[in-house]
Amino acid sequence: MTNNKLLRMDNVGIVVESLDNAISFFEEIGLVLEGRANVEGEWAGRVTGLGSQCVEIAMMVTPDGHSRIELSRFLTPATISDHRNAPVNSLGYLRVMFAVQDIDEMVSRLSKHGAQIVGEVVQYKDSYRLCYIRGVEGILIGLAEKISK
Repeated sequence: MTNNKLLRMDNVGIVVESLDNAISFFEEIGLVLEGRANVEGEWAGRVTGLGSQCVEIAMMVTPDGHSRIELSRFLTPATISDHRNAPVNSLGYLRVMFAVQDIDEMVSRLSKHGAQIVGEVVQYKDSYRLCYIRGVEGILIGLAEKISK
């Protein structure tokens, strides 16, 4: 047995153009806005390697309080790359997966925010119904509904 010092995964960061739209989208999924603030200063630039920066962030938390998404909008420096609409077989981070109670109902609610299913809702054995969705600003998320027996 190893002596693992890992406590938990704290959050996943997503850079967006509109915090308000992203907050609305993730609230529709069921996350709650935990806080919103500007992060700037010499210390912040040392962490990211960007030097002088000013970033507006919003921390979203899941209902169980265990998982978070940190949404960031860079005021300075400006964003320099955009890979949000890359296909799912692109290198790098792929998506965030959410467990939901009713996948069809969630897809319907998210479509009102402009979200679109990437492929289709599929069933994996007798275990899960799954789909990928492109949400606000092209953010890729996954939805999984456990099938009750």
